[in-house]
Amino acid sequence: MKIDERSIERKMRRYELPLLIGVVITWMALWREISPLSILSGILVALLVIAVYYLPPVEIAWRFNVWYAFRYVVYFVYHVAVASVEVSWLAIRPRPVPKVAIIGIQLRTQSDFILTMTGLTISLIPGSFIVDVDREARILYLHVLNTPDEQALDNMRREVAHIESLLIRALGSREELQQL
Repeated sequence: MKIDERSIERKMRRYELPLLIGVVITWMALWREISPLSILSGILVALLVIAVYYLPPVEIAWRFNVWYAFRYVVYFVYHVAVASVEVSWLAIRPRPVPKVAIIGIQLRTQSDFILTMTGLTISLIPGSFIVDVDREARILYLHVLNTPDEQALDNMRREVAHIESLLIRALGSREELQQL
């Protein structure tokens, strides 16, 4: 079987385009200027970054469901607000420091993009953050605040599963959507 190098190269370039655009936007944000010179220098920096630092391509399903994206955003904003109040109360209450735990949560997704988005979402909600990720086994290891009993850990597992489900429904591939 002959491998078509041109099709592989085209496929790689397609996956590098979002990275290139992201680096250019970041470059312009750092310089706080949108001008032809900042765009051109951003493109040069982006090409240099892509050439020097190899990043494996992240496949995106190119599917977007507005309803589930809206539900994800509402869920995220609501939980950030509620968790901020809860963590603030834990910090000022006149009781001993609450129990913490490190738990591993197995994800269902095979997508690096959904895995990353799930991890970022759970880390941005106060009270937990990612300690480690086992990419091959699809396990997120979380440090979780205020875990007095097993029910609190189960609640966190359900929360992560719900976030993953919302992201798959909003952005996941059709295959992952069918597996839900």
